[in-house]
Amino acid sequence: MAKKSKGARIQVILECTEHKESGQPGTSRYYTYKNRKNTPDRLELKKFNPILKKVTVHKEIK
Repeated sequence: MAKKSKGARIQVILECTEHKESGQPGTSRYYTYKNRKNTPDRLELKKFNPILKKVTVHKEIK
């Protein structure tokens, strides 16, 4: 059985901000890891949205 680490790295979900506003069905989400100590704020990255077919801003959700 895998041991859960109490380290600084955690898995976060990034969701497209433009996709919600467009009203189209579906969502564009990416999973990634971040270091809690180095980046305590919410992550915000530019990623490709396959539904809108362009690069958009993806923000971290809970």
